[in-house]
Amino acid sequence: MIALACDHAALEMKKDIILMLDEMGLTYKDFGTYSAESCDYPVFAAKAARAVASGECDRGILICGTGIGMSLVANKVPGIRCVVCSEPYSAQLSRMHNDSNMLAFGARVIGSGLACMISKIWLETPFESGRHKRRVDMITGIETGNDPN
Repeated sequence: MIALACDHAALEMKKDIILMLDEMGLTYKDFGTYSAESCDYPVFAAKAARAVASGECDRGILICGTGIGMSLVANKVPGIRCVVCSEPYSAQLSRMHNDSNMLAFGARVIGSGLACMISKIWLETPFESGRHKRRVDMITGIETGNDPN
């Protein structure tokens, strides 16, 4: 299951992402927002990130004006590796090498077509593990106070 969240700036783009998930046959849980009224994005980003961190959802997609604010919030939740991507190559490598579990982008930065392309590639790309697992484990160690240095 994919966790979704957006702010007021990205409500329309979230609808396009939902259509893409439906076409891919993937289930999702929408953590809001549900209206175009101005809102506080940390509320929605935190709910989605906690769902991914707890295992309720496998991965998550966050959308705000730039993707930056929501990614900052998500990365405060232990266990989250959220990346902001505005093109598919970084999204793909973030999965292959970093095992990213949340993706963020900006509705004011990219269009819906590119957002769907990035999301699809990110969702379809597996983690390569191997030497990359050691590095992801180091990231987790830093997060939990077990600094590798």
